[in-house]
Amino acid sequence: MKIRVEKIQALIGDIEEVISILEASEIEHIAELEQVHPSFRDGARNLIHYSAFRSLNLKKLQKRLSNFGLSILASTESHVMATLTNSRQILLALIQEKRQLTNPKRISIKNSVKQQKKHTKDLFGYRSKGRRVRIMVTLPTEAAHNYQLVHDLVASGMNTARINCAHDNPEIWSLMIQNLDKAKGELHKNCKVFMDLAGPKIRTGSLGAGAMVRKFRPKRNELGEVIQPAKIEMVAESDPNSVNDIQVEASWLYSLNEGDSIDFKDVRKKKRRLFVKSVLNNRVLTTCRKTVYMMTGTALKSASTLEESKVGKLPAKEQTILLHNGDYLRLLKNQVPGKPAELNKNNEIVSIAQISCSSIDIFDMVNTGERILFDDGKIGGIIREVSEDEILVEILQAKAGGSKLKADKGINLPDSNLNICGLTKKDRKDLKFVVQHADAVNFSFVNSAADVTELYAELEKIGAKDDLGVVLKIENQNAFDNLTSILLTAMQRYPVGIMIARGDLAIEAGWEKMPRIQNEILRLSDSAYVPTIWATQVLENMAKNGIPSRSELTDVASSLKADCVMLNKGAYILDAVSLLHKILSGMNSYRDKDVRMFEAINF
Repeated sequence: MKIRVEKIQALIGDIEEVISILEASEIEHIAELEQVHPSFRDGARNLIHYSAFRSLNLKKLQKRLSNFGLSILASTESHVMATLTNSRQILLALIQEKRQLTNPKRISIKNSVKQQKKHTKDLFGYRSKGRRVRIMVTLPTEAAHNYQLVHDLVASGMNTARINCAHDNPEIWSLMIQNLDKAKGELHKNCKVFMDLAGPKIRTGSLGAGAMVRKFRPKRNELGEVIQPAKIEMVAESDPNSVNDIQVEASWLYSLNEGDSIDFKDVRKKKRRLFVKSVLNNRVLTTCRKTVYMMTGTALKSASTLEESKVGKLPAKEQTILLHNGDYLRLLKNQVPGKPAELNKNNEIVSIAQISCSSIDIFDMVNTGERILFDDGKIGGIIREVSEDEILVEILQAKAGGSKLKADKGINLPDSNLNICGLTKKDRKDLKFVVQHADAVNFSFVNSAADVTELYAELEKIGAKDDLGVVLKIENQNAFDNLTSILLTAMQRYPVGIMIARGDLAIEAGWEKMPRIQNEILRLSDSAYVPTIWATQVLENMAKNGIPSRSELTDVASSLKADCVMLNKGAYILDAVSLLHKILSGMNSYRDKDVRMFEAINF
């Protein structure tokens, strides 16, 4: 019995030592604590405690606590000090000893949960019935003109509409918000508006225009037999909605009748014949059982009247650069159209491929030997040479048959020390619209507390409301490394949230680190009572193709640790919202953030 008492006393002493370390850390950050918003005072103090707590190696202490059936301090994010003092009091009771607490005024576990819920509601608004986790949806451009889509999104369970300032313009954004307001009024539902500032994204520049050609191909079975002919719709050149159709002279078009045939030679000088299947509303549907290549100026002849017309102007095909492992690519500072590598008759490279970069600042910030990634990491390479006006890249990561690099694709430099300002000129302009029309601003490319200070200074300058929400997007390793100081600075305003932008974050930090990093961001944010958004590629296959993958469903289950889940746009976005609502509602009883809940189950 004496040995047991000694073990408990030693354990109490170790807990008190940890408490002392946490209290000392609080004193070190007293100046920062005085700057935070009153609503975040408890959260900021707990964040400091948790950061100090996680800096310690407590594995042995956890095992000893486990031997007594006590909390092993594994889920203490939002109530570190309360858990430690409670464990201490229980151990003291076991040996019937009383000791006075040095500072007993600490937020309780119950109140910490209350504050988390209040901060989440103040940022995202009311939750949907039966579902704790909110759903955020990125609105497509269509939402500006299709009221029914917005109505159905709200009806299906969307709690927050996200508008990305990297796309469209204030006129389109206003129409989206008008449709949202109308839907909210008709459905009597709450739905917030969050707007993303584009930020200083590093992207590939433009490429030279491709050929003005369209390809039409019939569907064939595995034996090569045509099971459905190619369909080609023709419209009059004056039709404003004919971008995706073949434009021809109006008088010639109106002379066509059902059953007519049209003869021509396609781009490859192949003889082809089209058959008119229907004439409806000044639109003629034709079919062909062979593959057809048409370009601007292709001559068409009606077999019945022998009259001719020419194909009108077609949109140029999007140009690409095909890159293989071992190829070289010149990344240019000058904003000139990019182009693929030039080859001679022997298929030898005469001039390597080149493309410009949207950010001229990076040319002074990168070094040879550093990695560079394109298009969400689909293409990767190493920087071999750096000069004032260009960067020479050797491609080391591409698909077996080569990977296509397009214009306006993201560039990541995970090894480079990029000192790029968080607010661009465009961001400052867009911010004036955001503060007038949105409930919160999503701030991209946060690297440090200084970026947050810059945003807050701009918000004050343009007279933003005190209750405008701010969401910080954590997109790179620097942001993760500086997250504690970023949070403490961000908490000077209220409400505040954190978005785990898992796309860029995975590329920048490394795929192998991503599972740990996203969980650590959740824990740090929870310790500060700052709500979190689980973003990037959630049910992406479902939204785009209508069928979810099994891994996507597992990812949704993991998202229950956050306070909000973000979906991106897609043709099946309504189905994705509906499925996400059902999954989150169905799992609501089994998990509350990082705590597993146990309902009765009949096995």
